[in-house]
Amino acid sequence: MKKTFSFIIASFMMLASCSPSGKFSKEEAQKIAVSWKLITNFTDVDGVFQAKFTIKNGGNIALNDKNWTLFFNMSPRPIQTNKTPEPAIVEHINGDWYKLKPGKDFKLNAGDSITINYTGTEGVIKETDAPMGLYFVFYDNDGKEQDIVEVANYTVEPFTTKEQILRGKMDLEPLPTAELRYNQNLVMSTLGTDQLQKIFPAPVKVVNSAGTFNLNNETAIYFEAGLEGEVKYLSEKLKTLTGKDYQPKSGLPATAGTNDIILKSGKIQVNGASREAYNLGINGSGVTITGNDAAGVFYGIQSLLALIPLEIYQKPAATIALGFTQIEDAPRFYFRGLHLDVSRNFQTKESVKRILDLLATYKINHLLFYTTEDEGWRVEIDGLPELTKVGAQRQHTTGKETSVLHPSYGSGPFANAEGKYGSGFYTKADFIEILKYANERHIKVIPELNFPGHARAAIKSMEARYERLMKEGKEKEANEYRLIDPDDKSVYLSAQGYKDNVVSVARESTYHFFEKVVDEMAKMYKEAGLTMDTFNTGGDEVAEGAWTGSPMAAKLIKENPEIKSARNLQSYFFRRLVPRLEKRNLKIHGWEEIALTKTPAGKYLPNPEFVGRNVVPYIWNNVFDVDLGNRLANSGYQVVLCNVTNFYFDMSYNNDPKEPGLYWGGFVSTWDNWAFAPFDMFKTTFSTGMGKPMKEEFVGKEKLKPEARKNILGLEAELWAETIKGRDMMEYSILPKLLGFSESAWSKERTWETIEDKTTRDKAIAAGWNIFANSIAQKEIPRLSYLNGGYNYRLPLPGAIVEGGMLKANVDLPGLDIRYTTDGSEPTAQSALYSAPVKVSGIVKLKSFDKAGKSSRASVVEAK
Repeated sequence: MKKTFSFIIASFMMLASCSPSGKFSKEEAQKIAVSWKLITNFTDVDGVFQAKFTIKNGGNIALNDKNWTLFFNMSPRPIQTNKTPEPAIVEHINGDWYKLKPGKDFKLNAGDSITINYTGTEGVIKETDAPMGLYFVFYDNDGKEQDIVEVANYTVEPFTTKEQILRGKMDLEPLPTAELRYNQNLVMSTLGTDQLQKIFPAPVKVVNSAGTFNLNNETAIYFEAGLEGEVKYLSEKLKTLTGKDYQPKSGLPATAGTNDIILKSGKIQVNGASREAYNLGINGSGVTITGNDAAGVFYGIQSLLALIPLEIYQKPAATIALGFTQIEDAPRFYFRGLHLDVSRNFQTKESVKRILDLLATYKINHLLFYTTEDEGWRVEIDGLPELTKVGAQRQHTTGKETSVLHPSYGSGPFANAEGKYGSGFYTKADFIEILKYANERHIKVIPELNFPGHARAAIKSMEARYERLMKEGKEKEANEYRLIDPDDKSVYLSAQGYKDNVVSVARESTYHFFEKVVDEMAKMYKEAGLTMDTFNTGGDEVAEGAWTGSPMAAKLIKENPEIKSARNLQSYFFRRLVPRLEKRNLKIHGWEEIALTKTPAGKYLPNPEFVGRNVVPYIWNNVFDVDLGNRLANSGYQVVLCNVTNFYFDMSYNNDPKEPGLYWGGFVSTWDNWAFAPFDMFKTTFSTGMGKPMKEEFVGKEKLKPEARKNILGLEAELWAETIKGRDMMEYSILPKLLGFSESAWSKERTWETIEDKTTRDKAIAAGWNIFANSIAQKEIPRLSYLNGGYNYRLPLPGAIVEGGMLKANVDLPGLDIRYTTDGSEPTAQSALYSAPVKVSGIVKLKSFDKAGKSSRASVVEAK
């Protein structure tokens, strides 16, 4: 994933116990209680946290220094050496896999408790950072694994103090309080319905006029040839809203009717763009959608559906009143994408299809489907069964050297465990079904095989294949797809804490494997009736130190002295890979490193050798190398902007400990997704991950040249899945952020993007955001409760203060209701509605509610 050594914490503990006979049983083991507490991020050394485990032995048999180890996952953070002896030691194994092992003379008798303190690098501020997936492994007298038992009684103590919520003295973010939210929200104001944006993302031009067209049971739908898929989609959506089975009519009506919907093609150009452009007209004769292509018609349909009143989504009706309007629209960028990681934590086929429906609704037309990673391989590949037999499941193993994927992200010790999301894959039939479903919604699925780093699932799978075939005496076949130098002694640590996730670029079998996967993927596209014309090669985050201890790499460098050193082998790999993909007529996408070279000092510079060769780098890094996207575009590369400060959906909204997500790149809200100037990113990059204002960082940096604007191919939002567990959490992380992103990707340039004076620009941004925030709160967010069966989305906590015994409250998405209680109970849709300052006493709890009845978490203030 794009990030830096962005570790999040996790160090959970488990239960264990024994029977009187000395043999551990599950029942006894589950009587061992474990709790974990973050003590402080403000230690003697900046950037170091202190935490502790407490283990209470409720079983019958003592734990000693040889009969147990506690395993768990935590976002990878280097563990510090204890300054003073502790009864047990936390050790990093690999990736986010850790263990707590007893020290010499450890003893925990039945009924006793013990506390183990430890320290680690980088602050920990989230409940989702806490250790997870805890399980005990018990050993017999010979040190062999005897039993594996998951911890059943585990507690994470709450984060309540400044020392727990901020990341140390370097953290400049304010504490997340109800009062802070209230003061921040004072700039917002509630708008009337006549001031709201009606369609998301906003069309280029909308002209409304007096009059209403009634879509009803008499309405006929006509469509031109080539629009069969579009008319089928529209008919199904209208049936849901009206209850009527429509029988669309091929061709156009002989005479103009007064109750028709017409879908047709025609030459359309809007704001200089033709591709995906459409006109939508609603008048006394009915509805006409004219698209420059089928995609344009499809997006016109989405705008029509957006104009249908919320009340119809809430309670379908036979008649739908639509105001007269004329809309001209086309996208600002052709490439509008979402990257969806299903490797770190798996999502079902059905959940992926729900996301495709969501993307279609907001006119997003690319899905970068991230199905291979260190922690999982998720697509069946003919001829390489180990990729899913080994690479699609995680389970306990004796160490990182075995040909097994160890637990990650709390997946636990057992493969295919319910509710753990560590195991799972798409069969060929599943993958083909996803491709077809996406294509019907004008979404191109781009597959990715991330090499040479981020490759551990593939490496372990091919090692299992190698071992199987060697046992069968098939040495040549065993080596056909092997991915490592078995004598490699390189020492490195990847951004996610892996010590063994980089393939050997000196083996021909590595390239053969890549080609095999690409060719099998292409076959699946063909079976879906499609042509795979784009492939993402990943190429990011190869750790410093990779290949330095590889005899095969050393031989390669000796035979090719122009390579010079191991740090240039990543460029060498891509140089050899590109012609193989070009031969297959593929556009080659990848992370920014594919278009970079390294200086001897390790600094990245644009690599001119792939300019003009259909090589498209995706740029995430705008905080550690602030002008990288500009430099690559100015160098002639077409680029996709994925700025972490604006488009990383896995970044948490804020530093509230209960708000899930990562934060190494800062905090990212719907406002950040919306407030983005793609041709002048410095204007909308505001602070570092620690909350330090970014201004000096832009001095002397390269701006985007006017002639390079054409090289901004488009924008992509990213959902990495380290903290994403299941469908609901995935949707919560995407919504409503996707609404802000779609506005940046589709809608025309906002006026504030070109204002140079910061004070004037900030005022314009604030005014534009107030309209957008009101619009999504009052209209679009509640519609999400009914689209495609309803989505799980986030609503903001209210801000609140009590002054002189008077409660004052507000919310950052005006138009949401605020309800409150004063008796300690959780507010419901029947609780008191806040409309003006009101006298209160005691503990006040407040929640925001939308028109669908969905609520936020509670804010709490106290009237003293």
